[in-house]
Amino acid sequence: MKHIGLLFAVASFVACGRGDATPTDPVTEQRDTLARDTLLLVEADTAAGFHFPYYLYIPQGTVSGAQHLLVETNNTGTNDKLAYHVRGASDQVTNASLGNSLSWGLKVPFLMPAFPRPQTAWQYYTHALDRDAALLDTGAMRRLDLQLIAMMEHARPPLKALGYEVRDKVLLNGFSASGTFANRFTLLHPERVAAVACGGINGLAILPVDSLNGAALDYPLGTHDAEQLFGAAPDTAAFKRVPQLLYLGALDDNDAVLFDDAYSRQEQQVVHSAIGRPIADRWTQCRNVYVQHKVNASFRTYPGIGHATDRMIYKDVMMFFRAAMAEQ
Repeated sequence: MKHIGLLFAVASFVACGRGDATPTDPVTEQRDTLARDTLLLVEADTAAGFHFPYYLYIPQGTVSGAQHLLVETNNTGTNDKLAYHVRGASDQVTNASLGNSLSWGLKVPFLMPAFPRPQTAWQYYTHALDRDAALLDTGAMRRLDLQLIAMMEHARPPLKALGYEVRDKVLLNGFSASGTFANRFTLLHPERVAAVACGGINGLAILPVDSLNGAALDYPLGTHDAEQLFGAAPDTAAFKRVPQLLYLGALDDNDAVLFDDAYSRQEQQVVHSAIGRPIADRWTQCRNVYVQHKVNASFRTYPGIGHATDRMIYKDVMMFFRAAMAEQ
C-alpha cells in the first residue's frame, strides 16, 4: 500500500519530509532511499515562465542521486475553474494515471502540470496542444509547451534539495489527450526528451513532413507552417533520434478527429483525404511515414484493447523506458 507524504502549496517550493524527518530540514536528513511517497504542489510562478501550478510526486523507494524526471501532462476534461483541474491533476499524479504507475515502478520523480481546459472556450483543446491552443498569442494559456519546459527547469531546485539531480532530458509519457500532447511536444522540443511513450492518440501521430499525398500538413498534422507558428522550424533530425513508443488498442474507436474541439473541419478533411479515415488506416499510414523517414519509433497494436491501458501495456512501456534510461 502506498502512503502519501506531506502536501504543501508553495510559492516557490517546500521539500516534504521523509520517514520520521521533519519537512523543515530536508537537507540534513538521510538521502539514500525515500521512506514514503512524497508530493509537492508548486504554485504558478509567472516570473519563472508558467501561469499554472504543477505537482511533483516522488515514489517510496526512489534512490537519491542522478535521476530521470518523468513528465506527463494532465488530462482532466473541460471545466472553467482552475481548482477543478488542480484537484484532477492531484488525483492523476498520485493514483489515476499510467504515469503514476510508471513512476512507482521506475522509482523516478514525476512531474504533472495542472493545465486548464476551459469549457466555455471549448475550442482550445489545451490538453492535446491543438492548433487553437498553439495560436494563442496572449493570456495565461499561451504556449503551454514552453510553460511545461519552464516547470521542468523550475523543478530542479526542490528536487536537488531532496537529493535528486535530474537529467536535462525527461521521460515523457501520455495517453489519449496527454499522449497527443506528448507526441506533439516531442516534435517541437526533441532536445528536451530522452524518450517518449504515447498511446490512445486516435491512430494519428504528428508527421515530421510538410506534406503527404499532395496535401499540406499544417500543425498539428505536420510541419508545414510550424516555423510560422512557433518562430523556428522543428528540428526533425533530432526528433527522429528520440526513442519513441506509440501504441494503440486494436478495438480503440475513440476518434478525436470527428470532434470540432480537437480538429477543425479543414483539418478533418486533410486527415481523411491524405492520411486515412478509419483509425486503423491512419495508424498504418503514420507508421509507414515514420519508417520511411527513419524515425526511431516503434508502433504497437494491442489486440482486445479499446481506448485504455492494461498490464501488458504497462509492462511494455516500463521496459521501453528502462532501456532508454540504461542508454543514457
